[in-house]
Amino acid sequence: MLWTVILALLMLLLLQTQLSVCLRGLRSGVSSSSSSSSSSSSSSSSSSSSSSSSSSSSSSSSTSHNATQQRLPGAIIIGVRKGGTRALLEMLNLHQDVEVAKAEVHYFNIEEHFRRGLAWYKAQMPFTLPGQLTVEKTPGYFASPQAPARVWALNPAVRLLLIVRDPAERLISDYTQVLHNRLTRHKPYQPLEELLINKGHIDPAYKALQRSLYHQHLARWLEVFPREQIHVVDGDALIQDPFPELRKAERFLDLPPRISPDNFYYNTTKGFYCLLSAGHDKCLDESKGRPHAPLSTQAFQKLCRYFRKPNKMFFEMIGRSFSWC
Repeated sequence: MLWTVILALLMLLLLQTQLSVCLRGLRSGVSSSSSSSSSSSSSSSSSSSSSSSSSSSSSSSSTSHNATQQRLPGAIIIGVRKGGTRALLEMLNLHQDVEVAKAEVHYFNIEEHFRRGLAWYKAQMPFTLPGQLTVEKTPGYFASPQAPARVWALNPAVRLLLIVRDPAERLISDYTQVLHNRLTRHKPYQPLEELLINKGHIDPAYKALQRSLYHQHLARWLEVFPREQIHVVDGDALIQDPFPELRKAERFLDLPPRISPDNFYYNTTKGFYCLLSAGHDKCLDESKGRPHAPLSTQAFQKLCRYFRKPNKMFFEMIGRSFSWC
């Protein structure tokens, strides 16, 4: 009987020891799980924070990228052909708030381009920042019958620049360019006097002559746009002394005065002004200042007499006059 009691007590002590070991193991497991969970939570929080930071950085980068985009022009140089439109465009591009379309777009005057739609037109524009002015130039717009209404429909507030020069000199320059292009392709072309004079009189059907009838083309634009929305630039003055004409253009375009006389220098070799900006100079291409095709003094005087009345009508329309032949 005594041995039975002793054996029972020994069994109880053994069970108590095993139970104590089990409880310690259980506590250790819970503590480890809690630590792991905390570590996991911290890691998750850190990852989430990193992801949020990355997302924020990406969003900021995206916003910065989207600020630069192609915008429709706020100003268009509409003409005239061989009037100095390229020079005017390059000079305006000296301004830090101006970006220009590098090529002539011909959107409003060529049906094939116009049918491509507004998205195509916008895609021809330079990338600009908010607050910068986009400028496009296509001299073919001025003499195009459909261009004024199309430009107005796109943006009634657009500002228009028209650069003009002596219409007789412009005509000869127009012919000279066509002649050069024909000769480059080894194609014959009639002398200017044969195209200009028919049976002793000026031929009104000659295309280059028609482009010099400024009053006719301006009348179409003034049917759509108010006079104050069209700025006339003196092309002859722009070549002789660019700065005063550029300052007037800045005012018309509501641009702060940034272009200065230091942006121009006279190139004696080329015979006209070149541009200087940030230590870099730029002269217009070799086609500018090309010697004119010959025209007899008699034919030239006849041409000047022909333009007297159209010129007077143009002067009355713009409220100023020029010293043309």
